[in-house]
Amino acid sequence: MLVVPVLVGGVLTSPTWRTALLLVTWLTAYLAFHATGLWLRASRRPRYLPPVRAYATALVLLGGTLLATAPGLLRWAPVYGALLATSLVCSLRRADRSWLNDGVTVGAAVLMTVVSAGLGHDGTPPATALTGTWVPPGADDPAAWAVTAVLAGYFFGTVPYVKTLLRERGNRAVLSVSVAWHALLVVAAVAVLAVQVTHERAAGSIAVAVALVVAAAGLLARAVLVPRRRPWPSPRAIGFGEIAATLAVTAAALAVPALAAPSLVG
Repeated sequence: MLVVPVLVGGVLTSPTWRTALLLVTWLTAYLAFHATGLWLRASRRPRYLPPVRAYATALVLLGGTLLATAPGLLRWAPVYGALLATSLVCSLRRADRSWLNDGVTVGAAVLMTVVSAGLGHDGTPPATALTGTWVPPGADDPAAWAVTAVLAGYFFGTVPYVKTLLRERGNRAVLSVSVAWHALLVVAAVAVLAVQVTHERAAGSIAVAVALVVAAAGLLARAVLVPRRRPWPSPRAIGFGEIAATLAVTAAALAVPALAAPSLVG
């Protein structure tokens, strides 16, 4: 979830060396965030502080270098500042596994698709200038948002799905949320396919829409069947399943820009 959005966003607009720096900085930021959350949950005990200092120092160095070369990224600061504050409050209240915190974490991760797209060769608006526009890099790229929507649909769905296999085993309410979410993904994918067919889009566009329907249907089947499996799947099996699903959804997401292909008539 941390790596995929950055890589996908970079591929969309042709990655640069800044894309690699963004990925390293983002992973370091997560480590600093995780260490800080642990420190807060431990009532700020001194023995939990050294990792916070170490990761924070690395983050300042990496983040400073990134911002020096792409100052336009500062326009994302209000968004990520709000997400970070919300998550840290959850950690302070020992609610780090709450639905709110899970949602905020997923939201911050998938939004990196747009951020990363803004750093590519074809990113718009450019990230190398701080002034001239209030729009953050990548934020006016429709293709980046479309791909982000696909990744968001999948990654937000992993929140209730994984809960049904671990902490909320046997909880029918959580299972219902998981199944309902994935059913909505199928409906959305079918709607996209219907639009493509109705407007007589090119065969490639229709094929991408079909792939989205197949992926959504597979995720729905997984949400329905896997939690009913006995014995319960092991954490290792769950992890491998997530890797496979992530690769499939990523492949479908990367093809989404093809949906804008012109129609066969007119």
